[in-house]
Amino acid sequence: MVVVDDLVVEYPAGRGKVHAVSGLSLDLLPGETLGILGESGCGKSSAGRAVMQLPSPTSGSVRLGDVELTGLRARRMRAARSRMQLVLQDPVSALNPRRRVKDLVVEGLEIWGWGTRERDTFVDELLSSVGLDPETVRERRPHELSGGQCQRVCIARSLALDPDVLICDEPVSSLDVSVQAQILNLLERARERLRLSMIFIAHDIAVVKNISDRVLVMYLGKTCEVLPSASLEAALHPYTRLLLASVPDAADAGGADAPAVVGELPSPLAPPSGCRFRTRCPLATERCTIEEPVLREVRPGQFTACHHVDAPEES
Repeated sequence: MVVVDDLVVEYPAGRGKVHAVSGLSLDLLPGETLGILGESGCGKSSAGRAVMQLPSPTSGSVRLGDVELTGLRARRMRAARSRMQLVLQDPVSALNPRRRVKDLVVEGLEIWGWGTRERDTFVDELLSSVGLDPETVRERRPHELSGGQCQRVCIARSLALDPDVLICDEPVSSLDVSVQAQILNLLERARERLRLSMIFIAHDIAVVKNISDRVLVMYLGKTCEVLPSASLEAALHPYTRLLLASVPDAADAGGADAPAVVGELPSPLAPPSGCRFRTRCPLATERCTIEEPVLREVRPGQFTACHHVDAPEES
């Protein structure tokens, strides 16, 4: 459904530039949820927005089905963008405070020329599908709703144009735990009902594992590891194991020999040479300083970028 190849996202910063995403490649299968996991500042959100061409990446290729999005003219990009929708982290800020719920949800439909009677009926159906009572919330404005209700409105708005791909940028991080579970269940039902493909961005391991089929782990703009979510506890990259070991309720998930983090997070203005994780990795050697590790398959369906992880020997 989506193929990203060698994606680079850089932002100007004074005389230098921020290396937000460096050489990211991924694929998203029809009906699949791909989780992108990593700590704050690793480039997850920049990658998700670049897939949407918001803004366009510095370089690289993004293909939606058989359409190459990079470099599309405005008219064709507008048509392609209706097939992709974005759910943002802060649902309250994502909604225009001056507009009523029914106007917020219907905005995409108005752009694409739906009739009024047909539109109003569909809006009520959309609100009902995300667990909201149309009679209760239709005329309200965002400040009259809870955070969870606002996120449901955002999801209803995203589903209005029947997209093929939904990109969720930390959609539950600002919500209470009980509400998080409701929103995750809602997204999962929407994926099954509408046969959506999803890219789910988060820094919470439990959330990513719960909703994703596969997980891509990022560190400082680079891919560390890609593996099935069911195999997350069997991660081999030192950074992924560090993330697992940092979860209090899953302290043993990384194993008794899980690596300990050292040092400070490097600046994306001047990322380290070689392996970007080497300045904090207890396994780092001189080779890690000189040579950037290549993402390679170490187990069936599991890809790791580390010089110190050996692929199993062929029998």
